[in-house]
Amino acid sequence: MAPAVRELLSDTATELLVSAVSAWEIAIKTRLGRFRGEALLSAWSDIIADMTATDLTIDARDAIFAGRLAWDHKDPFDRMLVAQAARRNLTIVTNDTQILDAALTPTIKT
Repeated sequence: MAPAVRELLSDTATELLVSAVSAWEIAIKTRLGRFRGEALLSAWSDIIADMTATDLTIDARDAIFAGRLAWDHKDPFDRMLVAQAARRNLTIVTNDTQILDAALTPTIKT
């Protein structure tokens, strides 16, 4: 984990949000056999609570923003993450180069 991420997570003032789109992506990839995420999905709520994180739900404004996002990236999960962060002025912690390179919202590389 990058030092900047470690520092951010150790700061008690940091609000940690986990998007529902992450659970959705893991569930789909698990169902398709591309990811072994059954245990993770079964314990999702407990894991979020243990992280002292908050679920970030998806609303219609997120969906509209994601659909209108001027970004040539077709992955609906990434588009939703970026849309949610951009709408709320949140920082995304990621190692996804397409999200990092797009510079559509603040990011920290893991």
